[in-house]
Amino acid sequence: MKTALLFVLTLWGCSVFATDTTQYVVFNRAPGQGVYQGEPASLGQKAFDEVLAMFPNAPDKPVQTAVSHIFSAFRTPPETTVKALRVFLEASEQTSTPVVVQIDTEHWWEARPDLWNWWDATKPGYDPTNRENVEWTGWAPENAIKIAWRDWGKQVRVLPQPNLASPRYVEACKAELRRLIPIVLDWHGKLPAEKKHLLIGIKLGHETSIGGSAYHFESGNELLGKPLADDPVLLFDAENVLSRGRAQIGYAAVKTSGIRTSGSLVESDLRNVCQRYLATLCREAAQLGVSHDKLFAHGVGWKDGELLYDVPVNPDSCPAWSFYKHASDPRLDTGVQRNLARYDAPHWAACEYWLASGDAKAWHDALTKTLADPRCRYVCIFNWESMAAFPGIAKGIHDFLGVSNPTQRRMSQ
Repeated sequence: MKTALLFVLTLWGCSVFATDTTQYVVFNRAPGQGVYQGEPASLGQKAFDEVLAMFPNAPDKPVQTAVSHIFSAFRTPPETTVKALRVFLEASEQTSTPVVVQIDTEHWWEARPDLWNWWDATKPGYDPTNRENVEWTGWAPENAIKIAWRDWGKQVRVLPQPNLASPRYVEACKAELRRLIPIVLDWHGKLPAEKKHLLIGIKLGHETSIGGSAYHFESGNELLGKPLADDPVLLFDAENVLSRGRAQIGYAAVKTSGIRTSGSLVESDLRNVCQRYLATLCREAAQLGVSHDKLFAHGVGWKDGELLYDVPVNPDSCPAWSFYKHASDPRLDTGVQRNLARYDAPHWAACEYWLASGDAKAWHDALTKTLADPRCRYVCIFNWESMAAFPGIAKGIHDFLGVSNPTQRRMSQ
């Protein structure tokens, strides 16, 4: 039997035990809602104390409180991102709070017009060859998109979906990992033995997909420069695993990958592109020194059992998924369970999690079922700020964290 490593730390005057079987309820501090990497000081001790004041870590608990934040490597100048990451890690150590460091290279890339600006010669970064770094609505560069949309509660305009197979784009992603990951590993390496547990892990990817979190409309380029009121609103079609009911994109990545250069896209094309991209980033992280048990890859699925669920599975990381539809019981998520059954990573994670209920018992029961699997390393609540309007959520989490016996917790389903 594997012997658990035992760490003892002092937190607010009490001893807290963390083992290699400890699980975590992680609270994600949402960018732009009081904290933001563009304002590094906002990620300091105050952001941690607000969480700990409501959910303090307690002695001998099998589930501990933790904090996370998404560092979007292309959203702010490198020196700003680095400073924000250092402030975040320092606050973790100051408050003895475990953390998940999330590194996003997909969704926000305003600071890298040299990668995406292929159309506006009056703006920084202009280069017509940047068509190769964004997605297309057909098989030729002439089909490159200039704009995309995202709906994480409200539809907003965003920059084009990256071509996840573009050599220049992928190399830029790897360069950011080489910039940020050594900072995390150096910090972790200098922690005293009793605080080594503070790094739960590093998460790469963010619901890695094509056309999911950055979608395009038919003739969407014509809307650039027009009023927002002209933007169409089309419902997300989870059952349509290719376009989700919007304009089809993905041609650039599929062609660049050498999968096909003509004809119609199929579901496995998009899965393969996304999986290769995320595997490439995870391999880079592993080569930088991130151990298998501390590296997580973030996938997603919207239609039950679709191939997209396979994306975070690779030899170097632990798979992690978003849970909304099946947050009440991940065992019912056939795409997740398919991959857990055939892959023996040290852990997996519910790395983006939100139960659509304000009921305390519903949250208690959902967390109980999710963390009943001892391989589930953590559940990450998205987001801390979203809980304020639902007092029942906090009560449900309190009740869950109050169960001290992991056997009792897992048998109480």
